[in-house]
Amino acid sequence: MLRTAQDTLTSRRTASPATWLVVALACAGQFLVVLDVSVVNVALPSMRTDLALSASGLQWVVNAYAIAFAGFLMFGGRAGDLYGRKRMFLVGLALFTLASLGGGLAQQGWQILAARGVQGLGAAVLAPSTLTLLTAAVPEGAARARAIATWTAVGAGGGAAGGLVGGVLVEGLSWRWVLLINVPIGVVVLAGAARWLTESRAGDGRRLDLPGALLVTAGLATLAYGIMQTEAGGWTSPTTLAPLCAGLVLIALFLLVEARTKAPLMPLGLLRVRSVASANAAMFVSGSAMFCMWFFMTLYAQNVLGYSPLEAGVALIPSSLAVVLGSKAAPRVMRIVGARNVTVLGILVSAAGFGWQSTMTADGGYLTAIMFPGILMMLGGGLSMTPLASLATSGAAPEDAGLVSGLVNTSRTIGGSLGLAIMTTIAASRTGGRGTAEALTEGYAQAFRVSGCVLLVAAVLVLVWLPRKNSTNSAR
Repeated sequence: MLRTAQDTLTSRRTASPATWLVVALACAGQFLVVLDVSVVNVALPSMRTDLALSASGLQWVVNAYAIAFAGFLMFGGRAGDLYGRKRMFLVGLALFTLASLGGGLAQQGWQILAARGVQGLGAAVLAPSTLTLLTAAVPEGAARARAIATWTAVGAGGGAAGGLVGGVLVEGLSWRWVLLINVPIGVVVLAGAARWLTESRAGDGRRLDLPGALLVTAGLATLAYGIMQTEAGGWTSPTTLAPLCAGLVLIALFLLVEARTKAPLMPLGLLRVRSVASANAAMFVSGSAMFCMWFFMTLYAQNVLGYSPLEAGVALIPSSLAVVLGSKAAPRVMRIVGARNVTVLGILVSAAGFGWQSTMTADGGYLTAIMFPGILMMLGGGLSMTPLASLATSGAAPEDAGLVSGLVNTSRTIGGSLGLAIMTTIAASRTGGRGTAEALTEGYAQAFRVSGCVLLVAAVLVLVWLPRKNSTNSAR
C-alpha cells in the first residue's frame, strides 16, 4: 500500500510539470506567430537597400505574411480538429521555421516575399493548435483561465515586443536576423513538442472540407488585399473596389457551400451559439482599434519625436509590460466581477488611453505623450482579450475547438487589418500630404481619436450582446 501511495505521488509530480510544459510549448508557438507580424517593420529600410525592393515590394514584405496568415487560419483550425492538433502544430512550426531560414538567406526580392507568404501559411496552421492544445491539457476552471491568460499575454507581448526585438537585431546584427532568430527557437520548440505533446483530435472520420477551405481562404485573402490597397488608392479606387467585391462574392459562395455540404469547414450553427458569435464580434471591433496602436506610436516616436528604431522600441516597453499585466490580472478580476464586466472594463480603460493619446503634440514629452497613455491602452487590451478568448472557446463543442480557436485569431487579425487600413486613411486625409511634424501629429491624433470612439462602440456591443450566464465559469 505504501508503495502504491508513493507511485501515485510520483505520477502526480510528473503529470503536473507536463501540463505546464504543454502550456509553455503552446505559448512559445503563439509568441513566434504574433512576433513576426510586427518584427520586420524596423528592418524594412535595410531590406530595401540590400534586396533592391520597390516601395510596393516593401509593403508586401508585411502584407504577404498577414494575408496568408488571415486567409488560412480557419483551414488550420479545422485541420487540427480532423488530423490531430499535435501533428498540425509540428507541421505549421516546421513550415514557419523553414520559411524563416529561407527569408533570412534571401538574395532577391521575390525570395523574401515568397518566404513571408510561407511563414504566414505555417503560422495559420500553427496558431489554432496552440490554444486548442492548451485548453485540452488544462481542465476547465481557474487553472484553464490562468493558462489562457498566459497564452493571451504571451501573444500580446509578442506583438508588443516586435519593434524592440527588431530594433535590437537590426542595429546589433543585420536585418536578416529578424527572420533567422526564429530558426533556433523553432528547432527547440519542435523538439520539445515532438517529445512531450500528446496527440488529440476531434475528427469523426470526416474529410476536410476542401471547397470550403479554398473559398474562405481565397475570400479572406482577397478582402485583405483590397483593404491594404486603400492606403494607396483610397476606398473608391477600382484597384480597391475590385478585390473587395470579389472577396465578398467568394465569402458568399463559401457560406452557400457550408450550408449545403454534409461536413462543413464551419458549421453555420456554431454562429448561433451566442457566446461564440458575440465574443468574436467584440474581438473584431475592439481589435480593429487596438491593433493600430503600435503602428502609429512607432511612427510618432520616429517621424515626429526623432527616436531611432531602437529608442522607439525601448520607449514602448512599459506598454508591453502593461498588456502582460492586464492579461495576467484578468482571471483574478473575472472571479470577482465576471468575464463580461471585465471585458467592458478593459475596453473602457483602453478607450481612455486612446483619448489621452489623441491630445499628442509635435513636441510632446515621453511620460505624457507615450508612456502613460500607452500603458492605459495596452492594460485595457490585456484585460479585455483574456475573457473574450475564454468565453469564445468555452461556448463551443470539443469537436469544434480548433475551429473556434481559428475564429478568435481570424476575428482579431482581420479586424486589425481592416482597422489599420481605415485609420491610416483617416490619418492621411487629416495630414493632407504635408510632411511636417505638426501635420503628421494631427493625422496620428485623429486616428487615435476615432479608434477611441470605435472602442466605445465595442463596449456597448459587449454589454448588449455578450451573455451574462456562465460569465464566471472560466475563472472558477
